Amino acid sequence: MRRIVTIGVYGFTAGAFLEELACGGVALLLDLRQRRGVRGAEYAWANAARLQRALAAAGVGYRHVKGLAPTTELRRLQYREDDRQGVGKRNRIALAPEYVERYTREILAPFDLGALVTELPSGSVTALFCVEGNPEACHRSLVAERLCAEYGMPVTDIRPGRPGPVAEAGGPV
Repeated sequence: MRRIVTIGVYGFTAGAFLEELACGGVALLLDLRQRRGVRGAEYAWANAARLQRALAAAGVGYRHVKGLAPTTELRRLQYREDDRQGVGKRNRIALAPEYVERYTREILAPFDLGALVTELPSGSVTALFCVEGNPEACHRSLVAERLCAEYGMPVTDIRPGRPGPVAEAGGPV
């Protein structure tokens, strides 16, 4: 059975990130970012070329799925809401309702998830990857919810700084 995990950049070191993927049995990482870079030396390991090299060395496949990345306009909409609330993407806890509605309508609904699912390695774990540490603050949670609802794929969120096993999406932590 195929399973999904979600994971972000913020809150992880390169080593901890790779360890979480290994512990989760991740075979393939789907990069859902529009721009595959992260500002700041602390997260330079997550810039596309470095990340791909590290994943290859760890035996994890990599695929950029730009079709599921939010547009610049959508990102700016979320940034305006973040500014209004006085938060940034590193400490955001939820997506703006307008962002959720528009991302779902403009990006997720027209995307052929069925084709993506058939291309996933069978009997393995695939990671949905973006930058936010909190999955509820990231579009990857919307993709994960759709994969669970439409394709019955179990979803687990890998969060930074959580001791012990990760919790199933929607379950207790």
